[in-house]
Amino acid sequence: MRRTDFWERMGETFGPAYAASVAADQVLPQLRGRTIEQAIAAGEDIGEIWRAVCTTYGDRVPSRIRR
Repeated sequence: MRRTDFWERMGETFGPAYAASVAADQVLPQLRGRTIEQAIAAGEDIGEIWRAVCTTYGDRVPSRIRR
């Protein structure tokens, strides 16, 4: 997955402004206790980060973009 795809999915899931807030502020256990921004900065695979978002916010992520 490309970063642009990731951010499009984040925007679709949370709205653009809230997506940025989630990425900066929410610590996800699946990312070893880091935020999305920290995981990206550490070079984590963007697909793994997206899967962590889907696991954490499964009720918010539209099913058609969960893959």
